[in-house]
Amino acid sequence: MAGGGQAVVALLTNVVKAAAGLAVAASAASTVLYTVDGGERAVIFDRFRGVLPETSSEGTHFRVPWLQKPFIFDIRTRPHSFSSTSGTKDLQMVSLTLRVLARPDVERLPDIFTSLGLEYDEKVLPSIGNEVLKAVVAQFNADQLLTDRPHVSALVRDALIRRAREFNIVLDDVAITHLAYGPEFSQAVEKKQVAQQEAERSRFLVARAEQERRAAIVRAEGESEAARLISEATAAAGNGLIELRRIEAAKEIAAELARSPNILYIPGGDNSKMLLGLSGAR
Repeated sequence: MAGGGQAVVALLTNVVKAAAGLAVAASAASTVLYTVDGGERAVIFDRFRGVLPETSSEGTHFRVPWLQKPFIFDIRTRPHSFSSTSGTKDLQMVSLTLRVLARPDVERLPDIFTSLGLEYDEKVLPSIGNEVLKAVVAQFNADQLLTDRPHVSALVRDALIRRAREFNIVLDDVAITHLAYGPEFSQAVEKKQVAQQEAERSRFLVARAEQERRAAIVRAEGESEAARLISEATAAAGNGLIELRRIEAAKEIAAELARSPNILYIPGGDNSKMLLGLSGAR
């Protein structure tokens, strides 16, 4: 039994020594090795030489413990959004929201780390975005931001890409996602629309009055011409035309009275007085 107990103790001792050795090896490996995942790059800081000009790509790499320290950069394109309230050329306040897709210039990662650090995008993009938006919006009137929106977006994109390149940042896309005017401009637009509608209504009324005036002139000229022709016909043929018109009018009136339910009969005999006084005319 004593021999068996000593064997167990020896086995346990060996297991403990092996575990301790593995722990020491793992600890040593963690201080010597570092891993760069996909879509990342590592910038190495050396205590003697400073930031090294070469970067480490994806994979597992060696480093000198205590002497070197890796800093991991995400080089994938990431979205950033920020808003700005800017004044237009005609002194209207406009709120814009800009969305950009940005990534670092991989070849200049050591420079980015030296000058800006790991949070380079948060330090640079909001400030240069507001600067570019204010500079571009100030060149246009408020209504032009809608009518010339593609041109405004192109100017913002080109200017922002140039400014970002100064900080070794690459912009894959720049877009204005939101545009809102202040309440004063909205009220001014509404008043302008009402004024335009009133002006259109006034022009319509003026045009209708002009047409009615012309129609009255034409009607008066027609009546004058008709009166002239009747006068000429009367002078040439006597009162026969007038008597004929009287007879025709009397016949029409008699026919209307005959069809009326309120008239029971037409008096017979000498009823010439009903024909608008034709007897007197004779």
